[in-house]
Amino acid sequence: MNHPKLPGQRSFDLTDRLLIAMDQAARTVLAESHPGRPYPAEDVPDTLDQTAQRKHAAALMRVNHSGEIAAQALYQGQAFVANSPATRESLMEAAQEENDHLAWCAQRVHELGGRLSVLNPIWYAGSFAIGALAGLAGDKTSLGFVAETERQVVEHLDGHMQQLSKDDARTRAIISQMSADEERHGNNALMAGGAELPFFARSLMKLTARVMTRTAYWL
Repeated sequence: MNHPKLPGQRSFDLTDRLLIAMDQAARTVLAESHPGRPYPAEDVPDTLDQTAQRKHAAALMRVNHSGEIAAQALYQGQAFVANSPATRESLMEAAQEENDHLAWCAQRVHELGGRLSVLNPIWYAGSFAIGALAGLAGDKTSLGFVAETERQVVEHLDGHMQQLSKDDARTRAIISQMSADEERHGNNALMAGGAELPFFARSLMKLTARVMTRTAYWL
């Protein structure tokens, strides 16, 4: 089904959206991400010396990188089935900004001598399906899903800030910027008409996120 085209917007048919989704999946999982904004830790000295602390920080940033893989997939899944072209455009714009987070996390993981999760393709596939299901429930529910996801992500990032060494100003700078962006994305989704999700849905989202984060810390 084709949707009315709003001023300044391009109308995408099913084939267009399929190609966009496939291209985005390949770029996210297989290619190196290139941020559109400067690296938040660019001018922050790396003063983290202890091996154990660097290993822990690398694992936390691997978790965050996997979370950004999932975020890309969620947005793409929701955009794929969105009823409103305006909602679709909003989701795609948010996904583009999340791409900065993806690149920043990967860079910091490598700086710390770590590696990215070998399960990233699974995180992407599962999250795309979840995003599509949320999108099929309607734009208000889909936007509410974005708001709740971002709220939980901010809590998750706050937890990481508490776990990081106080000497790790470089990682803290990255997480601080990510948290500010995520909070703004959630607020934007609510302002766009996002509906609050039922308790069961919020609890299930937390459980799913916990499984992913605990697994990605090691794998």
